Amino acid sequence: MKLVTFSTGTDQRVGVVDVDSGVVRDVTAVLPGGVGVLDLIEGWAEFGPRLERETSGQPEHPLDAVRLLAPIPIPRRNIFCVGKNYRDHVLEFGRSGYDSPDRSEAMPEHPVVFSKATTSVTGPFDDIDPHHGVTRELDYEAELAVIIGRGGRGITREQAFDHVWGYTIIDDFTARDLQRTHKQWLIGKSLDTHCPMGPYAVSADEVPDVTALVVESHVNGEPRQSAPVKDLIFDVPELIATISAGITLLPGDIIATGTPAGVGIGFDPPKFMTTGDVIEISITGLGAQRNRIA
Repeated sequence: MKLVTFSTGTDQRVGVVDVDSGVVRDVTAVLPGGVGVLDLIEGWAEFGPRLERETSGQPEHPLDAVRLLAPIPIPRRNIFCVGKNYRDHVLEFGRSGYDSPDRSEAMPEHPVVFSKATTSVTGPFDDIDPHHGVTRELDYEAELAVIIGRGGRGITREQAFDHVWGYTIIDDFTARDLQRTHKQWLIGKSLDTHCPMGPYAVSADEVPDVTALVVESHVNGEPRQSAPVKDLIFDVPELIATISAGITLLPGDIIATGTPAGVGIGFDPPKFMTTGDVIEISITGLGAQRNRIA
């Protein structure tokens, strides 16, 4: 099932998307008042079967006639992000001089985990704020994001997929100069609108083999990134096991799994994004997002 948060005016609605028909079915009326996608995921044992039964009879809107917001517009806490999780990206990041220590091309021995503020989240087709006066080095990072369904601590690799509700797309948009200056990455990763998410939250039953998904990005129509999820250094079960070893994961938590090679700092000279540039990111079966630099 593909869930969305959408608007036809000023209010937010919850929908189920039928990609083949090009429509979103508004299921807001079959849910308790105020229930959003995050609540659906947390209460999936109850709400999932209800949506299976009742979605088909709900009002339809053409997908191109509504505004799609991030499927989880306000996550309950910071997004867990993973750095340097594709081998070729480790090399390009090390060569760029933006790594810490500088120019380290060594493969990580353990997942590099940081976070991205909830206030950075924006819609899959919204403009990205360039934050002139704060940064001059804007970069993109196409990533598969895992959405936790059943929380827990001490989750083993073998149990990991039992805790996955589904998946979405994230652009871990980055102010590279802030990332380099501050060493710790929170500020450089968390500027407002620097986390386009969506368009859909896709339940795991629609993704029988997550390793077969391909992550791609284009800038102004030029291909930049393309890699299968099977190329991750630390796979989805390893990331869940690592993070949950001493941190309780909660329903609706989001884990961005890392970006492939082909980001702006991977070029010589770097190809930073500027006003008017368009970044498009797609992942097999999860849809595509398109954001313009304002």
